[in-house]
Amino acid sequence: MRIIDLTDAHTQIYFVCLEDWSEEVKEAGNHKEIWYNRMKDKGLRVKLAVDDRGEVGGMIQYLPVEHSFVEGRGLYFITCVWVHGYKKGRGNFQKQGMGTALLRAAELDAEAKGAKGMAAWGIALPFWMKASWFRRQGYKKVDKQGIRVLLWKPFTVDAIPPRWVRQRRKPETTPGKVTVTGFLNGWCPAQNMAFERAKRAASEFGEEVAFREINTLDRGTFLEWGIADALFVDDKQLRTGPPPAYTKIKRVIARKVKKLP
Repeated sequence: MRIIDLTDAHTQIYFVCLEDWSEEVKEAGNHKEIWYNRMKDKGLRVKLAVDDRGEVGGMIQYLPVEHSFVEGRGLYFITCVWVHGYKKGRGNFQKQGMGTALLRAAELDAEAKGAKGMAAWGIALPFWMKASWFRRQGYKKVDKQGIRVLLWKPFTVDAIPPRWVRQRRKPETTPGKVTVTGFLNGWCPAQNMAFERAKRAASEFGEEVAFREINTLDRGTFLEWGIADALFVDDKQLRTGPPPAYTKIKRVIARKVKKLP
């Protein structure tokens, strides 16, 4: 196994998080590519894990915390570390040490660039981006929001721990209509998929539904709201991880439309 930096030869599979076999991921559009092109000039780093056959099985992406969706200074922040675990496509690469190797390579890279520590987020439940996995790698919890846990590993004694950015505003509704509000950052195809499904579902109802896009790729916009990626139907927030099916989003909107005066 080798850990390599992202090259032009692998950008397309990186943009779909190694799931180039998936028809569903096509629904995510090109938002991650847009995010990458903006963030690569702000210090975004991407590394891939390649097996002995030359097959890419894992990836990690991290960037200066000042350009992430948490508060911090002098750290790098991991938005995603992912080892392909499906039998479809390139196959299951999990339980081979790729995740640990990617994390170690990212830490060494960040430290060499002068970072005072590495931050990451994880889920308190036992599925993707498990907080418990980061704790086994020496990370400590510093903040929590619902099931999302913010963790870090300081490299220096003067490192300052990061904090979650809390929600600061709620989406506004449109009188006489159902308002669907999609917050879009672009970093994650799963979140991008939820956004695109909601946008498509909202368009099915004509003038009865207003769709509002809030692009949080601009950090100022993100800080104004305290929301990076989210989906609201009026004042109801829909869970977007894993991305809800198009039919489910459409049903939620339809129920709201029926209650219009």
